[in-house]
Amino acid sequence: METINNMDRKQQLIQDVQNLLNTYDSVNSTVIDPALLEFMDEPTLVNIVSDLLSQKEDAKESDIEWLEKFKKEI
Repeated sequence: METINNMDRKQQLIQDVQNLLNTYDSVNSTVIDPALLEFMDEPTLVNIVSDLLSQKEDAKESDIEWLEKFKKEI
């Protein structure tokens, strides 16, 4: 059985996933039912958060590259 601290940590990670998903313009309000993710362990949730952060960073870099290219054309 998981300790309360582990459950609190998992709840925070689930909240982090929701928050990251909700920062995408094309996604409306994303709500994840914590019961659906109970079977996931903490490392899996951390990996999901990490992957979402990487995707956001990649998107940001591509936006910057596009802006720089546009700037050079002016």
